[in-house]
Amino acid sequence: MADTSGLALNRDVTPVTRSPPSPLSPSQRKPAPLNRPPSFDRERVVRSLTFWLRPAFALRVVGRFQRLVGFDRSMALASTALTALIALAILCGPLFNVLGHGDAASRIIARYSLTGGGAEAVQLIFSAGEQTGTTLLSAVFLLIAILSFTRTEQRFFEQTWELKPLSVRNTPNALLSIAALAGYLALAGWLRTAVDSRLGLASAALTAPLSAGFLLLTGRLLSARRIAWTDLLPFALAAGLLESGYSVAAAAYLPRYFSVSASRYGPIGAVFAMISTLFVIMLLMVAGGALGREVSVELARIRRGERPPDGEVRREWDRLLADLQQRWETARRRIRDNHRDEPPPPVP
Repeated sequence: MADTSGLALNRDVTPVTRSPPSPLSPSQRKPAPLNRPPSFDRERVVRSLTFWLRPAFALRVVGRFQRLVGFDRSMALASTALTALIALAILCGPLFNVLGHGDAASRIIARYSLTGGGAEAVQLIFSAGEQTGTTLLSAVFLLIAILSFTRTEQRFFEQTWELKPLSVRNTPNALLSIAALAGYLALAGWLRTAVDSRLGLASAALTAPLSAGFLLLTGRLLSARRIAWTDLLPFALAAGLLESGYSVAAAAYLPRYFSVSASRYGPIGAVFAMISTLFVIMLLMVAGGALGREVSVELARIRRGERPPDGEVRREWDRLLADLQQRWETARRRIRDNHRDEPPPPVP
């Protein structure tokens, strides 16, 4: 007979059921994490606004300007810019006359209030080509002259931002930059004519953002879009502000300078005055390029979280002041030794 005791025991066992966990009281519940906004990084903001106070930053700007051979590059840019402006005036002169803006000579004379020999020399330089007209072959040579300026400007951007030179491979972008230059000159001339004042303060304030935008676009085109907008922005703002400030100063002294140079030397004097003016403009652009490049490098370091060691700024200033004091003492010692070595004056 089969043993059924095990089955009887199994029937007497009741299954174990687990009760659900009791809900937590409101006091025991943990609050959900809140999406708090990022905290205000005061140190980063202060460093972003005061990095230019460091002597090392100023020395880096000067060093970059020297590596660019700033003065020689400014003269090369000024000479090619004068050739490009004359060629552009000859090519676009008929178009400006049709639009009612007048020729380039009358615009320059009205802009700087030129009279006498200065006005006659400018009229002679810019109006001769517009009156004779241009053929297809001469238009090609004039376009090559303008492209030589864009090539010089392209080398400036490539060396400032340490890019590989593209040379003639960037010609399509150079042609676009020429169109941008013509549009900028036309719009800036219209603004200065519409907002007329003695020193041009209002027109300088209005043309400053226009100049910055033009330089931003030019740098982007001539670098073949290899430089980011954010890296070009410090250069464009610095150079635009510097050139707008110079336009106010030029309105004060340039009319007399043009008239005196043209009266003494004729058209050659007017050309020399224009090259001198363009040299200052290009010098400010090159200086703005060196400054803007170092500003973009410093801002990139700040974004990466890099910071100088504690007390580094104070040590930089101490080293700079100590070096200046040592140079001053050395100069005084040399002057004193030179006076000591001089023979006494003869006794009458």
